[in-house]
Amino acid sequence: MTKTVILGVIGSDAHVVGITILEQAFEAAGFDVVNLGVQSSQEEFVDAATAHDAEAVLVSSLYGHAKQDCEGFHQQIVNAGLEDVTTYIGGNLAVGQDDFEETRTFFREMGFDRVFDSETDPEEAIEALRADLDMRSSESEQESHTVSA
Repeated sequence: MTKTVILGVIGSDAHVVGITILEQAFEAAGFDVVNLGVQSSQEEFVDAATAHDAEAVLVSSLYGHAKQDCEGFHQQIVNAGLEDVTTYIGGNLAVGQDDFEETRTFFREMGFDRVFDSETDPEEAIEALRADLDMRSSESEQESHTVSA
């Protein structure tokens, strides 16, 4: 079964090259990609994830204001009943970002499952998503076996 991912650039960011590369890489890897394009709102990500029954939401930001653009994002995910959707964010996430580990920690605490810097190879994200989705599938299968036992 094909896994659906929602991909887009959040907030006022208009950088399109990165998500175009990601879209092509994820499609080549067998994912069904819904590309929201640039300058997408949090609501557009949530609405698309709901409408397409997505397994993952991939947020890109290169202009350094992702902290502001993603404030409250995971609350919207929860409010929409999408707690099981895997969420990733990547790019140049903070202006003057010196220590990426601090940035990673910030976004993990914000609720993102994985946080990538702007130098991450698309294959690394694809590999991580396959592992994360397989893990969640296995957990769901275990729960369904437990319930039916």
